[in-house]
Amino acid sequence: MPNDEYDSPWKEAIETYFRECIEFFFPVAAEGINWERGYTFLDKELQQVVRDAELGQRFVDKLVQVWQRNNEERWVLVHLEVQSNEETYFAQRMYVYHYRLFDRYNRSVASLAILGDDRSTWKPDQFSDELWGCEVKFKFPIVKLLDYSQLWTELEESSNPFATVVMAHLKAKETRQDDEGRKRWKLYLTKRLYEKGYQREDIINLFLFIDWVMRLPEELENSFWQEVTQYEEEKKMPYISSVERRSIQKGMREGLLEGIAMGLELKFGSAGLTILPEISQIQEVDILRAILTSIKTVNTLEELRRIYQ
Repeated sequence: MPNDEYDSPWKEAIETYFRECIEFFFPVAAEGINWERGYTFLDKELQQVVRDAELGQRFVDKLVQVWQRNNEERWVLVHLEVQSNEETYFAQRMYVYHYRLFDRYNRSVASLAILGDDRSTWKPDQFSDELWGCEVKFKFPIVKLLDYSQLWTELEESSNPFATVVMAHLKAKETRQDDEGRKRWKLYLTKRLYEKGYQREDIINLFLFIDWVMRLPEELENSFWQEVTQYEEEKKMPYISSVERRSIQKGMREGLLEGIAMGLELKFGSAGLTILPEISQIQEVDILRAILTSIKTVNTLEELRRIYQ
């Protein structure tokens, strides 16, 4: 799986479990947020900042308006970036988005990054620039998913949904060349959802992430579903088999179409949305995944059309 294809399932997970995400990865920020006041995703606003910064080919993640937990009635911004591959100018980009957001809203901004790449030593957490005594230093909190490989027992014991997300992410990367191993881990992580006592909706949501990042060849996929169905029958909890599998595929397709629409607008502006109706007719999830991944590398809409025509 190309690194870019991790973006969509992560975005879905963050939208569904934003509070749990911040509590799991950034406890200091979580403690400072007044969760009782709720929060608002500002995806459209973030797209505008990306275009203003002339970095429209890059895919950013979430901008969220939250309320600060203090004596003031004051809302602030959380810019959360999930980076699945190493990028030379990542810290600079975080700085650019930070000051653009501050300039646009005149509000405090917490820039946070989750690094899901393969190189353990790549940990960009600051950007600096200096000229003739004029100096800028920008530092931001990061978490490195590879570090959780050493904390597997803690992940196993945690009931936070993002423990499951991290486990699936790590095992998806670890088993890229090992289909049999991937099937074993996919089955293990799926059964764990029931064993942790999650509610039906959470089991389906988290399985959607597992299924998305741990795709299998058709023969192994069929074998996997046979074992899942048998396990659910034993548990008398048929949550993700039969009709739920079709619902999951439908939800995955809708999520991909949403990501494609955002990517087209970021890359090509309003002209990019002109081909969305024809893409929306595509039913195959794998083709939609290929389109989403290709948006970053193609230069014209005609190049993109060749992916699916």
